[in-house]
Amino acid sequence: MTTQQVLGDCHFCSVVSKNNGEDPIGTAQTNDIYLIIEIPLPWTEENLLSNSAIKQVLVLLKELHTQNIQVMPMAIAPDKEYSVSGYTRVIHYRRPEESFAEFEKQEFLVPESQLAQLAITLLKHPEQINQFASYKQADNHSRELMICTHGNVDVSCARFGFPIYEKLRHEYASQSSGELRVWRCSHFGGHQFAPTCLDLPTGQFWGHLEPEILDTLIHRNSAVQQLHQFYRGWSGLTKFEQIVEREIWVQEGWDWLNYQKSGQVLAQDTTNEDADWAEVCIEFNSPDGNVKGSYQARVEVCGSVMSAVNSGKEQPLQPVKQYRVTQLRKN
Repeated sequence: MTTQQVLGDCHFCSVVSKNNGEDPIGTAQTNDIYLIIEIPLPWTEENLLSNSAIKQVLVLLKELHTQNIQVMPMAIAPDKEYSVSGYTRVIHYRRPEESFAEFEKQEFLVPESQLAQLAITLLKHPEQINQFASYKQADNHSRELMICTHGNVDVSCARFGFPIYEKLRHEYASQSSGELRVWRCSHFGGHQFAPTCLDLPTGQFWGHLEPEILDTLIHRNSAVQQLHQFYRGWSGLTKFEQIVEREIWVQEGWDWLNYQKSGQVLAQDTTNEDADWAEVCIEFNSPDGNVKGSYQARVEVCGSVMSAVNSGKEQPLQPVKQYRVTQLRKN
């Protein structure tokens, strides 16, 4: 095995990914629901399973997975400013319909004794959620940023995620007049792109974040193109749809975030995610319904880069296909 095929003295998979030019687009997990629960650190398997309420929630999530309901469970660390002693915060986002712009949010502060029942109600019996009305919180926070710092899963997330979390938390959230909250969160995939971020309610995933682009990410006051290399994709779409959606967003600008969108893969050369090409259609509607249309595009493999799935000395590198969008046309 050559030195080009292993990490060697570099212990961080995200460093290898970034240095080798791996494009993060198309790696956002496609989800119907986000279930975010405030849980004290450390988030080790032993600690999580020793909590009877969390254990019940994990059993429920496995059951839903067998029903093909895509739920992303996440832990967030208690925060001195955000947290309330004696209560557990639960934030629930759900995909509202096939074509949408943002995930719908509900937030609760419940005693831990009510945590499991709240999760069961949210995920299995949402029509009964009024029984938790006294615990429901007003949605005063228009935006939540989840920054993965989960070093127990991969050291890259702690090493590179925590400094970005600190900057976002203390330089941006603290000056947002309460409109933005920033959380340390558990792993949501893609540690080779650390520092990684989930942006809610839009459901956008980010990777390889750098301090210099945070102003654009938060204030949305510069060209979208500046975020091109950091965008992992929108979780309302699947892999090849995400790749096309990025190119559309660059063309349309920031208003695109407010458009209701849906995607469809019309054809591809194989049925798995490792295809060499795919034909994609993205349909959209403006918020007022006056602008409707679609984009069609072809996604083609344009080479590969060597990357590492995990951090650690002597980890083998693997080729990762890279893609480009061709024949993008607006209808």
